[in-house]
Amino acid sequence: MGAGLFELRRDAITGWWVATVVDRQFQQERFSLRAEPVDDGGTCQNCSQPPGDGVRVRILKDYAFHVVGTNEEAREMERSLAQVALSQARASGSWRTIVAPPGEHRPLQLVGSGLLSEMLSVARGAIADATRLGQTEYLQVVQNWGAQAGARTNHLCLDLYDLPQIPHRVSEEIGGAARFLIREGECPYCRMARDESRAATRLIWQDEASVAFAPFASRSPFEVWIVPRRHAADFGRAEDADIASTAEALRQVLSRLARLDGPPHNLILHTAPLRERVDATYHWHWEIHPRLREIAGLEVGTGLPVNPVAPEEAVEQLLRHRSEGGSAGPP
Repeated sequence: MGAGLFELRRDAITGWWVATVVDRQFQQERFSLRAEPVDDGGTCQNCSQPPGDGVRVRILKDYAFHVVGTNEEAREMERSLAQVALSQARASGSWRTIVAPPGEHRPLQLVGSGLLSEMLSVARGAIADATRLGQTEYLQVVQNWGAQAGARTNHLCLDLYDLPQIPHRVSEEIGGAARFLIREGECPYCRMARDESRAATRLIWQDEASVAFAPFASRSPFEVWIVPRRHAADFGRAEDADIASTAEALRQVLSRLARLDGPPHNLILHTAPLRERVDATYHWHWEIHPRLREIAGLEVGTGLPVNPVAPEEAVEQLLRHRSEGGSAGPP
Protein backbone atom coordinates (compact mmCIF):
# COMPACT_ATOMS: atom_id res chain seq x y z
CA MET A 1 0.00 0.00 0.00
CA GLY A 2 1.33 3.43 -0.93
CA ALA A 3 2.26 6.00 1.67
CA GLY A 4 -0.39 8.47 2.66
CA LEU A 5 0.09 9.89 6.14
CA PHE A 6 -2.07 12.96 6.64
CA GLU A 7 -0.87 16.02 8.53
CA LEU A 8 -3.78 18.20 9.63
CA ARG A 9 -2.97 21.87 9.07
CA ARG A 10 -5.15 24.75 10.22
CA ASP A 11 -5.64 27.92 8.21
CA ALA A 12 -4.73 30.70 10.65
CA ILE A 13 -7.26 33.09 9.08
CA THR A 14 -10.41 31.05 8.47
CA GLY A 15 -9.79 28.31 11.03
CA TRP A 16 -10.51 25.67 8.39
CA TRP A 17 -8.44 22.48 8.34
CA VAL A 18 -6.58 20.82 5.46
CA ALA A 19 -5.29 17.24 5.31
CA THR A 20 -1.82 17.37 3.78
CA VAL A 21 -0.01 14.21 2.64
CA VAL A 22 3.53 14.47 4.02
CA ASP A 23 5.12 11.02 3.59
CA ARG A 24 4.66 10.31 -0.11
CA GLN A 25 7.61 10.65 -2.47
CA PHE A 26 6.89 13.24 -5.11
CA GLN A 27 6.22 11.85 -8.58
CA GLN A 28 6.05 14.61 -11.13
CA GLU A 29 4.23 12.47 -13.68
CA ARG A 30 1.23 12.37 -11.33
CA PHE A 31 0.93 16.14 -11.55
CA SER A 32 2.02 16.87 -15.11
CA LEU A 33 -1.11 17.93 -16.95
CA ARG A 34 -1.32 20.14 -20.00
CA ALA A 35 -4.20 22.61 -20.24
CA GLU A 36 -6.52 21.43 -22.98
CA PRO A 37 -7.68 24.00 -25.55
CA VAL A 38 -11.34 24.91 -25.75
CA ASP A 39 -13.22 23.66 -28.82
CA ASP A 40 -14.40 26.98 -30.24
CA GLY A 41 -15.10 25.69 -33.73
CA GLY A 42 -12.18 27.68 -35.09
CA THR A 43 -13.81 31.04 -34.31
CA CYS A 44 -12.77 33.19 -31.38
CA GLN A 45 -15.39 35.82 -30.63
CA ASN A 46 -13.04 37.60 -28.25
CA CYS A 47 -10.76 38.38 -31.18
CA SER A 48 -13.47 40.44 -32.87
CA GLN A 49 -15.82 41.56 -30.09
CA PRO A 50 -15.82 44.34 -29.19
CA PRO A 51 -13.97 45.88 -32.14
CA GLY A 52 -10.53 47.27 -31.45
CA ASP A 53 -6.85 46.43 -31.40
CA GLY A 54 -5.97 46.67 -27.70
CA VAL A 55 -7.32 45.49 -24.36
CA ARG A 56 -11.11 45.67 -24.42
CA VAL A 57 -14.07 44.91 -22.13
CA ARG A 58 -16.76 42.67 -23.55
CA ILE A 59 -20.23 42.47 -21.99
CA LEU A 60 -21.44 38.86 -21.99
CA LYS A 61 -24.60 39.31 -19.90
CA ASP A 62 -26.07 42.58 -18.64
CA TYR A 63 -27.87 40.63 -15.91
CA ALA A 64 -26.29 37.33 -14.98
CA PHE A 65 -28.06 36.41 -11.73
CA HIS A 66 -31.60 36.07 -10.49
CA VAL A 67 -32.07 36.97 -6.84
CA VAL A 68 -35.03 34.94 -5.66
CA GLY A 69 -36.90 36.26 -2.64
CA THR A 70 -36.37 38.86 0.06
CA ASN A 71 -35.11 37.95 3.53
CA GLU A 72 -38.68 37.60 4.71
CA GLU A 73 -39.53 35.43 1.72
CA ALA A 74 -36.46 33.32 2.45
CA ARG A 75 -37.64 32.75 6.01
CA GLU A 76 -41.07 31.84 4.68
CA MET A 77 -39.44 29.39 2.27
CA GLU A 78 -37.63 27.77 5.18
CA ARG A 79 -40.91 27.38 7.03
CA SER A 80 -43.00 26.10 4.14
CA LEU A 81 -40.37 24.81 1.65
CA ALA A 82 -42.23 26.86 -0.96
CA GLN A 83 -40.42 28.13 -4.05
CA VAL A 84 -40.48 31.64 -5.46
CA ALA A 85 -41.53 31.66 -9.10
CA LEU A 86 -38.77 32.58 -11.53
CA SER A 87 -41.09 35.23 -12.96
CA GLN A 88 -40.90 36.99 -9.59
CA ALA A 89 -37.12 36.86 -9.41
CA ARG A 90 -35.14 40.08 -9.62
CA ALA A 91 -32.32 40.34 -12.15
CA SER A 92 -28.98 41.43 -10.76
CA GLY A 93 -25.29 41.53 -11.51
CA SER A 94 -23.45 41.20 -14.77
CA TRP A 95 -20.84 39.07 -16.52
CA ARG A 96 -18.09 40.82 -18.45
CA THR A 97 -14.64 39.87 -19.62
CA ILE A 98 -11.44 41.85 -20.06
CA VAL A 99 -9.96 40.56 -23.30
CA ALA A 100 -6.38 40.87 -24.50
CA PRO A 101 -5.68 42.20 -28.01
CA PRO A 102 -6.96 40.15 -30.97
CA GLY A 103 -5.05 36.94 -31.59
CA GLU A 104 -3.61 36.77 -28.06
CA HIS A 105 -4.12 33.10 -27.22
CA ARG A 106 -0.89 32.52 -25.33
CA PRO A 107 -0.90 31.55 -21.66
CA LEU A 108 -0.47 34.37 -19.21
CA GLN A 109 3.18 33.65 -18.41
CA LEU A 110 4.21 34.06 -22.05
CA VAL A 111 2.94 37.61 -22.50
CA GLY A 112 4.81 40.63 -21.30
CA SER A 113 4.30 42.23 -17.90
CA GLY A 114 3.15 45.40 -19.67
CA LEU A 115 0.08 43.73 -21.13
CA LEU A 116 -0.70 42.01 -17.84
CA SER A 117 -0.40 45.33 -16.00
CA GLU A 118 -2.82 46.90 -18.45
CA MET A 119 -5.38 44.14 -17.96
CA LEU A 120 -5.01 44.32 -14.16
CA SER A 121 -5.45 48.10 -14.34
CA VAL A 122 -8.72 47.63 -16.21
CA ALA A 123 -9.85 45.20 -13.48
CA ARG A 124 -8.88 47.77 -10.85
CA GLY A 125 -10.96 50.39 -12.64
CA ALA A 126 -13.94 48.05 -12.90
CA ILE A 127 -13.87 47.46 -9.14
CA ALA A 128 -13.59 51.19 -8.43
CA ASP A 129 -16.55 51.90 -10.74
CA ALA A 130 -18.63 49.13 -9.13
CA THR A 131 -17.88 50.57 -5.69
CA ARG A 132 -19.08 54.02 -6.76
CA LEU A 133 -22.28 52.60 -8.28
CA GLY A 134 -23.03 50.48 -5.22
CA GLN A 135 -25.56 48.32 -7.05
CA THR A 136 -24.19 44.92 -6.06
CA GLU A 137 -22.15 43.40 -3.24
CA TYR A 138 -18.98 42.06 -4.82
CA LEU A 139 -17.01 42.09 -8.07
CA GLN A 140 -15.21 38.79 -8.59
CA VAL A 141 -12.22 38.72 -10.95
CA VAL A 142 -11.10 35.31 -12.23
CA GLN A 143 -9.13 33.69 -15.00
CA ASN A 144 -9.97 30.15 -16.08
CA TRP A 145 -7.17 28.69 -18.18
CA GLY A 146 -7.69 25.39 -19.97
CA ALA A 147 -10.85 23.41 -20.59
CA GLN A 148 -10.30 21.41 -17.38
CA ALA A 149 -10.47 24.65 -15.37
CA GLY A 150 -13.80 25.73 -16.86
CA ALA A 151 -12.45 28.03 -19.59
CA ARG A 152 -14.85 28.86 -22.42
CA THR A 153 -12.29 30.51 -24.66
CA ASN A 154 -8.66 30.14 -25.68
CA HIS A 155 -8.28 33.93 -25.63
CA LEU A 156 -6.31 35.50 -22.79
CA CYS A 157 -8.89 37.23 -20.61
CA LEU A 158 -10.04 38.05 -17.08
CA ASP A 159 -13.71 37.51 -16.26
CA LEU A 160 -15.67 39.97 -14.13
CA TYR A 161 -18.69 38.69 -12.21
CA ASP A 162 -20.80 41.36 -10.51
CA LEU A 163 -22.32 39.36 -7.64
CA PRO A 164 -25.39 40.08 -5.50
CA GLN A 165 -23.68 38.50 -2.48
CA ILE A 166 -20.24 38.37 -0.86
CA PRO A 167 -18.56 35.01 -1.64
CA HIS A 168 -18.51 32.63 1.30
CA ARG A 169 -14.73 32.22 1.22
CA VAL A 170 -14.16 35.98 1.27
CA SER A 171 -16.65 36.41 4.13
CA GLU A 172 -14.77 33.79 6.12
CA GLU A 173 -11.48 35.54 5.41
CA ILE A 174 -12.83 38.94 6.44
CA GLY A 175 -14.19 37.61 9.72
CA GLY A 176 -11.09 35.53 10.42
CA ALA A 177 -8.74 38.42 9.64
CA ALA A 178 -10.68 40.69 12.00
CA ARG A 179 -10.45 38.13 14.82
CA PHE A 180 -6.73 37.66 14.11
CA LEU A 181 -6.18 41.42 14.28
CA ILE A 182 -7.98 41.67 17.62
CA ARG A 183 -6.04 38.72 19.02
CA GLU A 184 -2.59 39.41 17.59
CA GLY A 185 -2.67 43.14 16.90
CA GLU A 186 -1.65 42.68 13.27
CA CYS A 187 -3.18 41.88 9.89
CA PRO A 188 -2.60 38.16 9.21
CA TYR A 189 -1.76 38.78 5.56
CA CYS A 190 0.86 41.38 6.50
CA ARG A 191 2.36 38.86 8.90
CA MET A 192 2.34 36.10 6.29
CA ALA A 193 4.02 38.33 3.70
CA ARG A 194 6.75 39.18 6.20
CA ASP A 195 7.21 35.71 7.70
CA GLU A 196 7.13 33.80 4.40
CA SER A 197 9.68 36.23 2.98
CA ARG A 198 12.03 35.73 5.91
CA ALA A 199 11.69 31.97 6.34
CA ALA A 200 11.74 31.24 2.59
CA THR A 201 10.46 27.68 3.24
CA ARG A 202 7.43 28.19 1.02
CA LEU A 203 8.62 31.29 -0.86
CA ILE A 204 8.48 31.23 -4.65
CA TRP A 205 9.17 34.81 -5.69
CA GLN A 206 9.31 38.30 -4.22
CA ASP A 207 10.21 41.87 -4.93
CA GLU A 208 9.88 45.09 -2.95
CA ALA A 209 6.09 45.21 -3.36
CA SER A 210 4.82 41.59 -3.44
CA VAL A 211 5.44 38.14 -2.03
CA ALA A 212 4.43 34.91 -3.81
CA PHE A 213 4.32 31.77 -1.68
CA ALA A 214 2.56 28.47 -1.12
CA PRO A 215 0.32 28.90 1.94
CA PHE A 216 0.97 26.63 4.94
CA ALA A 217 -2.53 25.14 4.74
CA SER A 218 -2.67 24.86 0.94
CA ARG A 219 -6.00 23.38 -0.13
CA SER A 220 -4.79 22.11 -3.50
CA PRO A 221 -1.45 20.92 -4.91
CA PHE A 222 0.79 23.80 -6.01
CA GLU A 223 -1.62 26.46 -4.72
CA VAL A 224 0.09 29.87 -4.65
CA TRP A 225 -0.87 33.21 -3.12
CA ILE A 226 0.43 36.59 -4.27
CA VAL A 227 0.17 39.08 -1.40
CA PRO A 228 1.21 42.76 -1.53
CA ARG A 229 3.50 43.88 1.26
CA ARG A 230 1.62 47.18 1.61
CA HIS A 231 -1.56 46.75 3.63
CA ALA A 232 -4.67 47.46 1.55
CA ALA A 233 -8.10 45.84 1.48
CA ASP A 234 -9.47 47.12 -1.83
CA PHE A 235 -7.83 46.19 -5.14
CA GLY A 236 -9.89 49.00 -6.67
CA ARG A 237 -7.50 51.41 -4.94
CA ALA A 238 -4.27 49.52 -5.62
CA GLU A 239 -1.29 51.67 -6.54
CA ASP A 240 0.43 51.43 -9.91
CA ALA A 241 3.50 49.90 -8.26
CA ASP A 242 1.33 47.14 -6.79
CA ILE A 243 -0.23 46.48 -10.19
CA ALA A 244 3.17 46.21 -11.88
CA SER A 245 4.51 43.95 -9.13
CA THR A 246 1.45 41.69 -9.25
CA ALA A 247 1.75 41.35 -13.02
CA GLU A 248 5.39 40.31 -12.75
CA ALA A 249 4.63 37.95 -9.85
CA LEU A 250 1.92 36.23 -11.90
CA ARG A 251 4.28 35.84 -14.82
CA GLN A 252 7.03 34.44 -12.62
CA VAL A 253 4.84 31.99 -10.70
CA LEU A 254 3.01 30.68 -13.75
CA SER A 255 6.35 30.29 -15.56
CA ARG A 256 7.43 27.96 -12.78
CA LEU A 257 4.12 26.11 -12.79
CA ALA A 258 4.54 25.60 -16.54
CA ARG A 259 7.19 22.97 -15.79
CA LEU A 260 4.22 20.77 -14.81
CA ASP A 261 3.48 20.66 -18.54
CA GLY A 262 1.50 23.92 -18.58
CA PRO A 263 -1.40 22.93 -16.28
CA PRO A 264 -4.95 24.27 -16.31
CA HIS A 265 -5.57 26.70 -13.48
CA ASN A 266 -7.94 29.16 -11.87
CA LEU A 267 -6.60 32.60 -10.98
CA ILE A 268 -8.79 34.37 -8.40
CA LEU A 269 -8.73 37.84 -6.86
CA HIS A 270 -9.83 38.22 -3.23
CA THR A 271 -10.66 41.85 -2.47
CA ALA A 272 -12.91 43.94 -0.25
CA PRO A 273 -16.70 43.91 -0.74
CA LEU A 274 -18.16 46.86 -2.60
CA ARG A 275 -20.40 48.14 0.22
CA GLU A 276 -18.37 47.32 3.32
CA ARG A 277 -15.37 49.15 4.74
CA VAL A 278 -12.85 46.58 5.94
CA ASP A 279 -9.73 48.68 5.42
CA ALA A 280 -8.15 47.85 8.78
CA THR A 281 -8.78 44.12 8.75
CA TYR A 282 -8.74 42.75 5.20
CA HIS A 283 -5.92 42.49 2.65
CA TRP A 284 -6.42 41.92 -1.07
CA HIS A 285 -4.47 39.10 -2.68
CA TRP A 286 -4.48 36.79 -5.69
CA GLU A 287 -4.72 32.99 -5.50
CA ILE A 288 -3.61 30.49 -8.15
CA HIS A 289 -5.16 27.03 -8.02
CA PRO A 290 -3.79 24.55 -10.59
CA ARG A 291 -6.39 21.91 -11.51
CA LEU A 292 -4.26 18.79 -11.13
CA ARG A 293 -6.56 16.24 -9.52
CA GLU A 294 -10.13 15.08 -9.03
CA ILE A 295 -12.07 15.74 -5.82
CA ALA A 296 -12.61 12.44 -3.96
CA GLY A 297 -15.22 11.15 -1.54
CA LEU A 298 -13.47 12.21 1.68
CA GLU A 299 -13.54 15.84 0.58
CA VAL A 300 -17.12 15.72 -0.71
CA GLY A 301 -18.36 13.99 2.41
CA THR A 302 -16.50 16.05 5.01
CA GLY A 303 -15.62 19.36 3.36
CA LEU A 304 -12.02 18.67 4.41
CA PRO A 305 -9.62 19.53 1.55
CA VAL A 306 -6.97 16.88 0.90
CA ASN A 307 -3.71 18.10 -0.59
CA PRO A 308 -1.56 15.24 -1.94
CA VAL A 309 1.53 17.49 -2.20
CA ALA A 310 2.88 19.31 0.84
CA PRO A 311 3.40 23.00 -0.01
CA GLU A 312 7.06 22.80 1.01
CA GLU A 313 7.57 19.96 -1.48
CA ALA A 314 5.65 21.87 -4.14
CA VAL A 315 7.90 24.92 -3.74
CA GLU A 316 11.02 22.76 -3.90
CA GLN A 317 9.84 21.36 -7.21
CA LEU A 318 8.94 24.77 -8.62
CA LEU A 319 12.29 26.30 -7.70
CA ARG A 320 14.39 23.61 -9.35
CA HIS A 321 14.33 25.71 -12.49
CA ARG A 322 14.67 29.40 -11.72
CA SER A 323 13.50 31.95 -14.27
CA GLU A 324 14.87 35.42 -14.68
CA GLY A 325 13.97 38.38 -12.48
CA GLY A 326 12.87 38.62 -8.88
CA SER A 327 14.32 36.63 -6.04
CA ALA A 328 13.63 33.46 -4.07
CA GLY A 329 15.39 34.97 -1.07
CA PRO A 330 15.11 38.21 0.85
CA PRO A 331 15.26 41.24 -1.46
